[in-house]
Amino acid sequence: MTERSHESHENVPSRQRRRFAGISSRAYEHPADRSALVALRKLSGFDTVFKTLSGLLPERSLRLLFLSDSVRVSDAQFVHLNDMLRDACYILDLEKVPPMYVNQDPQPNAMCIGLDEPIIVVTTGLVELLDEEEMRAVIGHEAGHALSGHAVYRTILLFLTNIALKVAWIPLGNVAIMAIVTALREWFRKSELSADRAGLLVGQDLQASMRGLMKIAGGNHLHEMNVDAFLAQADEYEKGGDLRDSVLKILNLLPRSHPFTTVRAAELKKWSETRDYQRIMDGHYPRRDEDKDTSVTDSFRESAAHYADTVRSSKDPLMKLVGDIAGGAGDLGGKLRDKFTGQGGGGSAGKGGATDGSAGSADSAGPQEPWNPGGPGAAGS
Repeated sequence: MTERSHESHENVPSRQRRRFAGISSRAYEHPADRSALVALRKLSGFDTVFKTLSGLLPERSLRLLFLSDSVRVSDAQFVHLNDMLRDACYILDLEKVPPMYVNQDPQPNAMCIGLDEPIIVVTTGLVELLDEEEMRAVIGHEAGHALSGHAVYRTILLFLTNIALKVAWIPLGNVAIMAIVTALREWFRKSELSADRAGLLVGQDLQASMRGLMKIAGGNHLHEMNVDAFLAQADEYEKGGDLRDSVLKILNLLPRSHPFTTVRAAELKKWSETRDYQRIMDGHYPRRDEDKDTSVTDSFRESAAHYADTVRSSKDPLMKLVGDIAGGAGDLGGKLRDKFTGQGGGGSAGKGGATDGSAGSADSAGPQEPWNPGGPGAAGS
């Protein structure tokens, strides 16, 4: 970034925020997200392949669409958003500030897309819903996507989803594509948790991040909502019900490219209390110039360890059963019967996170959802 842009950044924050010079996206990436990204970055010619693919994707059309039918954020338009964007890029030390557009849409949304050069889009619904500190977290979230390179994979996911829809009429024609899309969505859900962490590093206000997620879930009614009660919902969702509810949770989640809102809030709060987060705030974090030396094996090992720990500590009935099986528990038939029928203190059936089914279909648009993970009709990023 130029000296001029650095100077303009320094005058932006309404309060002093720590800057993370040279920070690598590995500092805040979820282990599953990080392992996938490290592996992709190690592939020889990977960037060249995707730049070649960019000619086949609707990226150029999208850029022209936003340029012609949205408002570009600048020193002359949406100045407060422009200041937040430059501030976010300064804090995360992005080399270039991505273009950002405001699109007329009452649905709260934000996204970062693009192969050659990421662009950020926020909707008027989101701008009108969030206060300044909450909006900082969202713009930091999208800047985190840009720093990690998520925009490339989001664009590919959007392309593959559209292809799957076009060939759905061919017998078995979309099976292979949908298998890839399903795998990409699982990775992308983890990348959203990474970007939430980036938003916290930029905003440096956990309560603002929590408020933003609550508003996405329940609208602009903060006087009617409570952060602790909202987080309690995530806990109830995780541990409630029996194996039937665990299966329903999976089915509800599969079509989505984003985790559920309460889960995102709980995951972000949990990360904010870790030693890793505190070390970053103290100035001890992986540097970008060290990315080339990162071990793919070590990254996958960290990811595997994270999933193993998740299974061990999870309160979900299915995950607890998996843990029992891995631990060599006896009488698996009896345990399976009890958990599936809700007997043996497993909680009442049908209450632990099952929805009316609309949550899954609401996000069938996949990667077009930006920051908002949303309920019915919502798109998330």
